[in-house]
Amino acid sequence: MTSGPSEGFNKTSSFDHYLEPDYERPLLNIPAEGKELLRKRLTTLYGSKRANQAYPELERLLKVYYAHKTPQMIDREAKLSKNNRLTERDVILITYGDLIINQHEQPLKTIARLGERYLHNVFNTIHILPFFPYSSDRGFSVMDFEEVDPKLGSWEDILDLKRNFKLMFDGVFNHVSSKSRWFQEFLNQNPEFTDFFTVFSTKEQISPDHLKVIVRPRTSDILSSFPTLNGVRLVWTTFSSDQIDLNYNNPKVLLKMVDILLAYIRKGADLIRLDAVTYLWEELGTTCAHLDETHETIKLFRNILDIVAPHVVLITETNVPHRDNIKYFGNGYNEAQMVYNFALPPLVLYTFLTEDSHKLSEWASDLKKISDQATYFNFLDSHDGVGVMAAKDILDSSQIDWMGLKVIEHGGYISYKDNGDGTESPYEFNITWFSAINNLDADESLELQVDRYIASRSIALVLRGVPGVYFHGLLGSRNDAELVIEERQTRSINRKTINENDLVQALESPQTSTHQVTTRLVKLIRKRIQQPAFHPNASQKILNLGKSFFAVLRTARDDQSAILAITNVAGRPQSTAFHLNKDLKKFDQVTELISDTTISATGQQLQLNFKPFQVMWLKSATGIQQPDTE
Repeated sequence: MTSGPSEGFNKTSSFDHYLEPDYERPLLNIPAEGKELLRKRLTTLYGSKRANQAYPELERLLKVYYAHKTPQMIDREAKLSKNNRLTERDVILITYGDLIINQHEQPLKTIARLGERYLHNVFNTIHILPFFPYSSDRGFSVMDFEEVDPKLGSWEDILDLKRNFKLMFDGVFNHVSSKSRWFQEFLNQNPEFTDFFTVFSTKEQISPDHLKVIVRPRTSDILSSFPTLNGVRLVWTTFSSDQIDLNYNNPKVLLKMVDILLAYIRKGADLIRLDAVTYLWEELGTTCAHLDETHETIKLFRNILDIVAPHVVLITETNVPHRDNIKYFGNGYNEAQMVYNFALPPLVLYTFLTEDSHKLSEWASDLKKISDQATYFNFLDSHDGVGVMAAKDILDSSQIDWMGLKVIEHGGYISYKDNGDGTESPYEFNITWFSAINNLDADESLELQVDRYIASRSIALVLRGVPGVYFHGLLGSRNDAELVIEERQTRSINRKTINENDLVQALESPQTSTHQVTTRLVKLIRKRIQQPAFHPNASQKILNLGKSFFAVLRTARDDQSAILAITNVAGRPQSTAFHLNKDLKKFDQVTELISDTTISATGQQLQLNFKPFQVMWLKSATGIQQPDTE
């Protein structure tokens, strides 16, 4: 670790930051164009008068943060290639801080130890889901943004993970817990906090017409009642009565969240996930979703990071229709560097349930490159389940309802959203990915179910973007119906806490599905991270090989190598043939990366024979031509 110029700098907080600011060095000098852009964002949000009042505090926060940066970090950032910030080696593991437990140590220490043993050189990034003190929603009702839940560990334990991994933190900036100090001060009617939340005195202040247009991710009431020092108040609660929305119409709220954003970076965050950012701003008469002010706030965050922490990636989590989701890229350079690719999970699920790739291939064909600095976050399962909102305009309602019936048949649940007109529609499927893909009551071999599972997961590894895997997805976990009953929460079906001894035994026992799934998935990831053709900026072309195959051609940025990734989405043997490009020289064989075998062409034709749910990654040093199709 680097030492600073005086006694207070003998330790760093995340290899890149001092624990205390160094004001003996020159302070941050924000370029004129940077200042102008920050003022412009604030003016758009608050008007010129309030923007002028807020700007000095914003600049102060940036200068304080900059004073924590080590010279080595400043030097590295000066050499940073923004077009190569994310590479083929970036694969993210998603986990709760206490998903694995050992009674002899705190959970974050267990993650660090097991991560070094099993996951190092497989995943290069770990996303620890909210690890702050909380009151509900498994971490997403944050009581204190700046503390680590003592039941999990400490900031030192978070730092320890930095030895082997980059880190993603959650910016749960939409709301706070009703048990938080901020909200308690509001209940006490502390004048500093009375405008921190969106408050009404009566429900009649929101007319039925206003309610109809508000986009809701839940069926609970939009307003929750609380007694305060000055009487009952109704506050805006998008998600639950324990999750109180922050009022970004108050510049003090925005400035406080900027302070927290920069604190997370000082504590080691390389990526910041903006949770539920869709609903950041409220304004009656609008949908209260995707407002221009929300996008402007994210752009302000991006501007701030570009000035003082250009190595940090912003990623937006917006379970909404695909066309709305990708708007969070902005122009590709001024908003989020990554967005959760929410349409991918339901489309992959639909593909494997129907054994028909047409919908997935058609959608993926339009998955265009955003820019050299922005890309997709490709995931399949999550701590919540499988969101279906993003597939709304890709699959029709009958197809989504049919999937829902299959999820129930496979032991899962459906969560609904309020449509504002008295009706409800599916919002997400609560189920583990292994149980979603496989009907565990079906008369099938474990081998076939594992093959189907690995085939489905391969899709997220080959598409343009950065792949992420939820820990239970890495293990191939089944539904936990008992935890659903115990916690009275359908999302608990995919949140089981695992005893370390049980996990290690399962991982090291070849006959278990845990071993089989994890071993094969790890093998795939290790193959992936060695191939420049899987760089987020590598070109992508979807090939039409018929409904039984999903095929994507990825070509490295230097055009020196190409990989044709083909997945048989059907539970039966399939064959396909490629007519070789007559202009290619010496193209008579390809390397199949997964099996480490060579496949040779016969004449001008490359014949491929697939087992049920087999995946092939065919590598050519020169390229592959799109085949003739029916």
